[in-house]
Amino acid sequence: MSAMNKKAAKSRKAAKSNQAVQQTEAPFPAGVAKPAQRALASIGVTRLDQITRFSRSELGELHGMGPKALRLIEEALRAQGKSLAKDD
Repeated sequence: MSAMNKKAAKSRKAAKSNQAVQQTEAPFPAGVAKPAQRALASIGVTRLDQITRFSRSELGELHGMGPKALRLIEEALRAQGKSLAKDD
């Protein structure tokens, strides 16, 4: 194997390793669409644990936040023993 091929193989292996780390450290549950992630980022939410200060109705008002994203988020929070804030 040439030095170039070895370098390319090493690079691919590193990329796969990084991808695996990113999947386990994902800030939001799998399946939450990019528009919903951008909507959350627009209000300063970049991790799942930061969502708990908002209610379902507040999140539902965000452009890009659909019912599927809300369902996935609530399921992920429930799995951690957490929930969204209560509506006032």
